[in-house]
Amino acid sequence: MGERSRVLGESSCVTGGGRRTRRLGLAALVALLVTALLGAGLASAEGRVRGGSTAGGGAGIGSATPAAGTIPRLTDDRGRTLTLRGWNVEDKQHTGPDALSAITERHFADLRANGFNFTRLLVFWDDLEPRRGQYSEAYLRKIRRILDWADTYGIHVLIDAHQDVFGPAFGHRGIPAWATRTDGLPFTPHPDDWFSEYFEPAVQCAFTHLYEDADLRRAQERMWRLLADRFGTHPAVLGYDLINEPMGELRAGEDLATAARRIEATHLTPMYNRLAAAIRTQDRENWLFVEPTPIVGEGVPTGLGRIRDKRVVYAPHFYNAAMEAGADYDPAAGWITAYENAVTAYPRQQSIPVVVGEWGPLNSGLPNMRRFHDDALASFTRYASGWAAYVWCYGGGYCALDGDGRFRTNKERTATPYAPAVAGAVRAEAHDVRRGTYRLAYRAAKRPDTTLLSLPPSAGGWRIAVSGREAWVSTRSVAPGRARQVWAGAPGGTDVVVTVRPGAAGRD
Repeated sequence: MGERSRVLGESSCVTGGGRRTRRLGLAALVALLVTALLGAGLASAEGRVRGGSTAGGGAGIGSATPAAGTIPRLTDDRGRTLTLRGWNVEDKQHTGPDALSAITERHFADLRANGFNFTRLLVFWDDLEPRRGQYSEAYLRKIRRILDWADTYGIHVLIDAHQDVFGPAFGHRGIPAWATRTDGLPFTPHPDDWFSEYFEPAVQCAFTHLYEDADLRRAQERMWRLLADRFGTHPAVLGYDLINEPMGELRAGEDLATAARRIEATHLTPMYNRLAAAIRTQDRENWLFVEPTPIVGEGVPTGLGRIRDKRVVYAPHFYNAAMEAGADYDPAAGWITAYENAVTAYPRQQSIPVVVGEWGPLNSGLPNMRRFHDDALASFTRYASGWAAYVWCYGGGYCALDGDGRFRTNKERTATPYAPAVAGAVRAEAHDVRRGTYRLAYRAAKRPDTTLLSLPPSAGGWRIAVSGREAWVSTRSVAPGRARQVWAGAPGGTDVVVTVRPGAAGRD
C-alpha cells in the first residue's frame, strides 16, 4: 500500500490537474444517482422495455422471449437454450490456510434439493497469489474440491475474481496488497458505510494503477491464465467473471454517471479484451462474463465497448442504493423499469446474453419485499438467461437460509419452476405467482434432444401436461423436500407446450 509506480510513463494519480477525488458517502451517492437518472432521460420512450408487466398481487411473471436479433439466450454445450437459477457462494471471512473453509458440500446438496443449477463462486486473488509470483497450490486444491462438489450435484459454476473496495490494503478482499498502489493518497475507513470507501482517494488511485500499469496488467493476465489452465476443462465450470464490481476514479467536474461510462469505455473495455486474450491461450470454450460498474444498478447505461470474443456474457448486478441503505422496496418509484431500460441496451447492441451476477436485499422481511422478489424475477425473465442471488449461506444478513437450512422470509420466492435446458427455441415462458402454474412453449430443434424442467419441492406435488405432435414428458419420484426434474421431447420442428400446476403428483 502506498507504493508509487517506478515504471516511466505509468499512471500517477496525483498528476493531470485535479484528478484527486472527493469522498462520497452513501447518502450523497443516492442523491448523485437520482440526478444522473434525471439527466439521462431514462423515462423517454426510446429503448423502453416491451413485454409483460411485473407481478405484484398475482399477475403472471414472464413474457415471450425477445425476438431474434435482440438479446440472445445462453446455450449449453449441446446447443440447448440454457437458463441459470442459483446463488453466490462465498467465504469472505477466512483467508490463508483457512480460506474457503466456510464452503461445504452441504451448500451444493441444498442448492440442488431446492432446484437451483448455478452458483457464482467467489475466489480472491490475494489468496491465490499472496506474494508476487507465488501461487498457492493449497488454494487451487480447495477450489477444485468445491468444483467437484458442484459437479456431483449438477451445479454450473461461474468462477468470479472478486474484490470489495479493491482488497486487503483497505481492509477487504480482492487484489493483493503487493498490487495496490496509492501514490500516498489518503484512505479513511467507513465501517458503517463500506461502499463509500470506493470513493476514497487511495482506493480510486489503486484502480487506476491496476488498469494502466503494465506490470500489474501482466500480473492480472497471468492470474487468469493460471485459473483457465487449471479449471478450464472441469465439467462444472461454465465460465469466468473477470472482476467483481469494478470501479475507478472520478475526475473533477464529473457526475457519477459520466465517470462510470468513461471508466467502462477507457479502462474496463481494454482490460476485458486483454484478459479475454489471456484466458483464450488456455481455454477456448467457456463463457467470459463482463461486468459494468455498479452504477448500472441505478439505471445508468453502460459505456462498455465491444469485447472481441465469441462467448461473452453481460453480467450486471441488480442493487438499488436506497434499498442497500435500508429502505423498503417502493413499487411506484419505477426503479426496476429504469434499470431494465438501461441494462438491456448494451447486450442488444452487442448481441450477447445477459446473466445477472448478484441481486437480493439485505433485509428481505420488510413489508414490500415479497412484491420485490416477484417483480425482480419478472424482470429477469424478460431479458436474462439467468441470475445468481446473493448469498447462499446459513445465518442472518443476506443469507438465503437460516441455521437449520430453511429459507428466510421471502427468499423462498426464488425457488420457482423453470426450464434449465430447452432443446429448441423458447417462444414463451411464464410463471403465475398467484396460481403457482408454469407454462413453457418452445419449438423443438431439428436435431432431437431432451428438454429439462426443474420443479421446486412442493408438499402437494405437481401435475404436468404436454401438447404437441408426438411430444412426451417423463418424470420420476423423488424424496420429500427435494426438487423434481422433468424431461420432455418431441420430433424436430414440433411446437411443444408444457404446463405445470400444483396438485397431486403425476401427468394430466
